[in-house]
Amino acid sequence: MQITSKFTIAVHVITAIDYFSETETVTSNFLAGSVGANPVIVRNVMGSLKEAGIIDISQGKSGITLAKELSETTFFDVYKAVDCVNDEGLFHFHENPNIECPVGRNIHKSIDGKLLKVQQAMEDELKRITLADVVEDTRKEILSEGT
Repeated sequence: MQITSKFTIAVHVITAIDYFSETETVTSNFLAGSVGANPVIVRNVMGSLKEAGIIDISQGKSGITLAKELSETTFFDVYKAVDCVNDEGLFHFHENPNIECPVGRNIHKSIDGKLLKVQQAMEDELKRITLADVVEDTRKEILSEGT
């Protein structure tokens, strides 16, 4: 089980857009340099964020900007925007449990609901954390580097 790196790339991109928006024209190449990832990957993530209404992308001097207030954008919004989890859910179940075995025959019924509860608890926590929280902590870390 692992959420794809698209999630952390998206959070990094949003944080960098906010941080540099006053001093730089933020472009996908600029963001790719900050993330340390291939620009194509960053552009794909940005496309998902744009589609979700989290960022705006325009050519020219304005570059990439935030479309929503950071306090209105949660980790869950980003998680859903970049499709971190497919329709199967967070946990991928092994393909062929042996139906001739009493455990294999019943394991799905025994744990599916529990795994769904775990995923729901994680998603509920993602809804509590905003990008404003991340940006604030990032700015504190940057300021502490100077001391």
